[in-house]
Amino acid sequence: MMALSDSITTCLSPLVHYVICKLGFEKTDTYDINNILSENGEVCWQAVTEHVCYLKSDQSVDYIESIRSLGPVCESVYLHFKSLTKEQFVIQYALWFRWTNCTELFPEVFDVLQYTQTTEVALGLMKLTSCLERALGDVYLLIGKDCPFLLRDLLASEQLAVVFGQAVMNVLRVFIGSPYGLNLRNVLWHGFASPQEIPAKYCAMLLFLTAGLGQLLRTYLLQTKCVLVHRPYVIFVSLEELDVFPDLNHETLSIAEELVKLSSFVLKAMLPFWMAALTAFKQSRYADCVILLLPQLEVGLRLLFTTTNKCPNRLLTAEPSALYTTFDEILAKHLDNKEVNQLPAVLEEPAMEFLWDFLNHQEGPRIRDRLSHGEINLEAFPRKVANQIVAFAITLLCRFSDEDVFAFKEHVVIKPLMNCASCYRSRFHPISRLKKQVLECMKSIHLWPELPTVPEEHIQTIKGLEGNAEASPLILMISEIISQLQQYMPQNCYSSDDPISSVLTERLLIALCDTHICMLYSPRPVLEILVVLRKISTQCHQVSEQVIASTDLRYKQWMNKTLRSRQRHNYLRMLNSIKFLSPVLRLILVLITVELINIHLVCKKNPFDYQQYLKFLKSVLQYTENLVTYTSPEKNKWDETMELTNKALIKIRKISDRKLMLMQLAT
Repeated sequence: MMALSDSITTCLSPLVHYVICKLGFEKTDTYDINNILSENGEVCWQAVTEHVCYLKSDQSVDYIESIRSLGPVCESVYLHFKSLTKEQFVIQYALWFRWTNCTELFPEVFDVLQYTQTTEVALGLMKLTSCLERALGDVYLLIGKDCPFLLRDLLASEQLAVVFGQAVMNVLRVFIGSPYGLNLRNVLWHGFASPQEIPAKYCAMLLFLTAGLGQLLRTYLLQTKCVLVHRPYVIFVSLEELDVFPDLNHETLSIAEELVKLSSFVLKAMLPFWMAALTAFKQSRYADCVILLLPQLEVGLRLLFTTTNKCPNRLLTAEPSALYTTFDEILAKHLDNKEVNQLPAVLEEPAMEFLWDFLNHQEGPRIRDRLSHGEINLEAFPRKVANQIVAFAITLLCRFSDEDVFAFKEHVVIKPLMNCASCYRSRFHPISRLKKQVLECMKSIHLWPELPTVPEEHIQTIKGLEGNAEASPLILMISEIISQLQQYMPQNCYSSDDPISSVLTERLLIALCDTHICMLYSPRPVLEILVVLRKISTQCHQVSEQVIASTDLRYKQWMNKTLRSRQRHNYLRMLNSIKFLSPVLRLILVLITVELINIHLVCKKNPFDYQQYLKFLKSVLQYTENLVTYTSPEKNKWDETMELTNKALIKIRKISDRKLMLMQLAT
């Protein structure tokens, strides 16, 4: 692989390389900037749009001729920006960038154009395209409802054509959003272009066009009296869940710089991007670091993917009519020809789960999507998130190298990273989220015994509340169900003498949740079952929170003697009921977790009628939903709660008389 990474000089196919690097330079005539820029600093759009060419056959955009025609215009704009001081640029253009809601970006890109540092130009373009996409989405929502996810669909929408005009949108599509044009956004964000392959004049032109769009938008807003509303940025919550690797220090980053030069995971043409990413991290420019690094991870994984699956042609950008090899294909279970993707076996489960967690899972950070679509405030990008991506990249540099990097792997600052990577388990797969839910719910239920309560003798004085709790039919049914479940439980987590107190514990749930389950490529039946299991868990937690709130409130009212006779009676019934309700909810949580473990075992061995199983689960869900209603402060129906619980337990016991429902259906 080392020889391959050294020998590859470009990831652009011949046609794409020609379109980006040469086509816009074929016309060498000088274009006067005053043709497209008025004396008062406004973009003359008609003079720009007349350079877009159309096919005679169907009047669709002729991208090849349009790029050729716009080449001198882009050069003129580039030279114009280079002739301005920063102060002149801000005075003339700052107002027209306000519509994007990220005005600080544009002076930064202007600075880059003055020095033509190739990696910085590419970085500027990536940030510019993501910012522009987000802003155009906000404009779309002035008229439309659901903003298209893909940039190409957004640019082709009728809504933006209404605001800016179709001719203007066609100009944009020449530069971004169409695989037949320059397609600068995708070529950069997917890591196909090396630093020297992106002409600075295209970055300058996008800067210019963004200002021009701001001018057109102002006119539209004045005419329609509409107000542009910016969608809020996505904020990373629960950062502790993203904390995988130790904090990177200067020594680690210095070693990483050496590894980059040695590792066959890095294409030599892309080396400047890697070095710039590490420098950005050192300079606390965390968004820049991740924006530079994510495409390079995709390049390295694409190299591994094409080598492992013996399809070297997939390393290059595809022609417009064919498929790009991106993270989606690289991390998929099957290739486009339906054969099994061999990369997961090479990367191994922990690395695959990390990539799925940070890039793909809907409840994960989805860093690449959110950065590339402009959903994140770059100024507030968390160091912790950047730390994880850089650290993971370092482990790949170590793992996939033809050079002898043993000394690096064993280095005192690198070895902990390797250890963390090798034992990573998914945190954002639906299975992981369900495990987290049940543990949080159990913690809530464990608070019940600590709740303030009236003396037991008060409860015993109420007619209808007498009786020994141990002899209750509910408790007997729970014990019977537990005895059926015990074959699936860790033996050191329960006592046969007191099954309810010893089995239905947080300790048992933790032990069950620690059971390893392969989460990659969960089949559809599993995902559908998980949806219902998670809903059941959510309802159980809601019941627990309502019990806690009601118990606390009623106790205070009891002590203050503000409860009427009927309310006192109902309060005591509640106290009696929750003694039985606690083990029932704990049983359901244990049942959920045991079933969760068995789902994959069953699906791997043989298919089963999961629709019948779903029907059973949905009946349990219906029970928990009714519990939420009956235990709410508004309803407070505790007799009905006990009747409902009795019926639900009878149903669950019928299923468990022979085996768990899931195992029964599978045999």
